[in-house]
Amino acid sequence: MVTPPGGPDDGYHLSADLVDRALGMITDSVSIRPDRPFFLYLPFGATHAPHQAPPEYVEKYRGHFDDGWDVTRQRWFERQVAMGIVPEHTQLAPHNPGVRPWDELDDVEQRLAARLQEAFAGFLDHTDTQIGRLVAGLRRLGRLDNTVIMLLADNGASQEGGPYGVMHEMKFFNGILETPDQAIERIDDIGGPLSHTNYPWGWAQCGNTPFRWYKQNTHEGGVHVPLVVHWPAGIAAEHHGALRHGFVHASDIAPTIYDIVGVTSPDTYHGIAQLPVTGHRFTQMLNDADAPSGNRVQYFENAGSRALIADGWKAVCRHTEGDDFDTETWELYDLGADPSECNDLAAKDPDRLSELIAQWWEQAERHGVLPLDDRHPLRLFGARFRDGSPHRENRRYVYHVPMSPIPAQATAPIGGRNFDLIADITTDLDTDGVLYATGTANAGISIFVQGHRVVVDYNAFFDHTVLTSTVELSPGRHEVTVRFRRGAERSAEVEILVDGEPAGSAHIPFYMSTISSVGSSTGCDVGSAVSDRYTAPFAFTGDLHSLVIQLAARRSADADAAAARAEMGRQ
Repeated sequence: MVTPPGGPDDGYHLSADLVDRALGMITDSVSIRPDRPFFLYLPFGATHAPHQAPPEYVEKYRGHFDDGWDVTRQRWFERQVAMGIVPEHTQLAPHNPGVRPWDELDDVEQRLAARLQEAFAGFLDHTDTQIGRLVAGLRRLGRLDNTVIMLLADNGASQEGGPYGVMHEMKFFNGILETPDQAIERIDDIGGPLSHTNYPWGWAQCGNTPFRWYKQNTHEGGVHVPLVVHWPAGIAAEHHGALRHGFVHASDIAPTIYDIVGVTSPDTYHGIAQLPVTGHRFTQMLNDADAPSGNRVQYFENAGSRALIADGWKAVCRHTEGDDFDTETWELYDLGADPSECNDLAAKDPDRLSELIAQWWEQAERHGVLPLDDRHPLRLFGARFRDGSPHRENRRYVYHVPMSPIPAQATAPIGGRNFDLIADITTDLDTDGVLYATGTANAGISIFVQGHRVVVDYNAFFDHTVLTSTVELSPGRHEVTVRFRRGAERSAEVEILVDGEPAGSAHIPFYMSTISSVGSSTGCDVGSAVSDRYTAPFAFTGDLHSLVIQLAARRSADADAAAARAEMGRQ
């Protein structure tokens, strides 16, 4: 993980930085080796939550979505038909379950939903500007015409915002349902660094026009996304700006690139066996609108939801966690006649459906999809962390400085856990700064030295529990220990020890199980400051010899079962 060169107060935004670095790489390459082609993979974090963009981009869309998702979705659908993006016979899918008509929302719900969509639109607009900067850079270098650009999304619009949308998405992962009346209190933070927003289901389905369902689902709303291919030197002028409706999957991109540049995928690389390329090139479609797709059979699977597309027919099953994979309902659609999956033909053509389902299981077996696993992402990630790297069997993490920020997936998993943090430090009369921080200004934990005392700031979605040590740190070497222990009703206790002696404790009303999508930093606070008692990065100015995080030993299965029974009893 690279330390960002600036923060929100400096106007820093990751999307712009990625393009700056991409253009730097390309310029270096074509300047030093103009005879050599280059490859660039540029994966924006946009427009994944949190939806954050410079204020002028968000303000540009103020009031733009006040008509609501029903009017907007109809307008977008009519434009799609007029432009030929979808066939004229396409139906606009009905509301997904849980999506209410816009006119049924009260004033607060509408104001919040509209503002959340404004933030998304500003984020998308800002991303488009960065893509434009990349294109302009290629043109300036004389490389635009013969550079193949493929621009695509990774999935349909997100459903994680729930029915109302969220000010802070991590609340959802902590089991907190934030009501619109609560979220509206911070409405002016939407789109900025003090928000971690996601839009409601209504805008998500609007973003998936004309389809049903969302990201995580294998219906078209989850898996059908745009692909733009730009290559003036290789696509005849009469085809510039033309549409293609043949089926293409993400797995087809690599073989198409290989075909364009005239190379064969190697079986080995430096003596290491390579996975086979399973996709199908679509080069033939670039200059021939009638060319058939090479991909005739394609499976999909996400958290137990399944689908298979074969020669224009689609079998799809929307799975609910815990349901029986063998008995749940499959649907059947003729995508040529019904692109938006509105007319289920399962009852009319059960033999075809059975054949497609059987094909799905064959494809799943061939490509390593089985056994199916429908666990919630938090439990699935937890299992992965328990079973291997990067998390330690002894649950002991030892960090040294200088050290780069650690991604959330690799940092010590302290959310909701009992743990000790032990810092071996040397201070003088002027020493201050952060020893360890995880999260952001929206939610996180920071442990720092300030005014000769150790300070713990536990920021649970802007509800700060601040504990300051009762003793000062004299000049010299010290061992600072901070203990976190879970309590009843999702609370916790935090205690500071200095050189083994108690130096203060505090009660944490809400102990977060999931803290942030942003990881941790040692010896400073990278990004937006977790605590409002300093300005980031507030690097530690003393000597941080080592920092140890020791998680408590894992409880036995019997203890876990007893705790579960106790929790059920409270409910």
